[in-house]
Amino acid sequence: MNIRIIRYGLWAAIAVLCLFLVAASGFGKFQSGQQTAELGVPFNLVDQDGKPMSEKAFEGHPSVLFFGFTHCPDICPTTLYELAGWLGQLGEEGKDLRAFFITVDPERDTPEVMKAYTGNFTDRITGITGDPAEMAKLIAGWKIYARKVPLDDGGYTMDHTASVFLLDRNGRFKGTIAYGESAETALQKLKRLIAG
Repeated sequence: MNIRIIRYGLWAAIAVLCLFLVAASGFGKFQSGQQTAELGVPFNLVDQDGKPMSEKAFEGHPSVLFFGFTHCPDICPTTLYELAGWLGQLGEEGKDLRAFFITVDPERDTPEVMKAYTGNFTDRITGITGDPAEMAKLIAGWKIYARKVPLDDGGYTMDHTASVFLLDRNGRFKGTIAYGESAETALQKLKRLIAG
């Protein structure tokens, strides 16, 4: 009799656990969808050649976005160097993947400056800059942390989010590559993005 009660109790506990896991999984998917919907915003800026750019540039192909600035001492050059390497390793498989370097410092990062800077790494990365108010709207739309930090010499630097953002062919957020993440993991993420 006691064994039967214990057995029923265990089955009931397993059933409750299964229901919890199904509910948690559904909630996670819902949350993920919400997060995707919340990122991004319409914008009107220019690329490194001074040509008009809008959110439509992120559609029709998988994309990677990195927000930074050309006076960045370490994170930005390191990330763009790594990104150029990943693009090279993907070869033909990554031919449709587009990469964008979006400035958080439009006061100094003119199209000419952006073009010279991205050209140091690869011709596969397109710089985006423009009106500071419009840039601020784009930065806020992607929930990017960016803050001007005064320096002792009277100049300034920028603190900013250091992750690479991954977008699917519809321009929707699909995940990130963290700063310092291994090349192997980054390539796996990019291959999944391309295949998606």
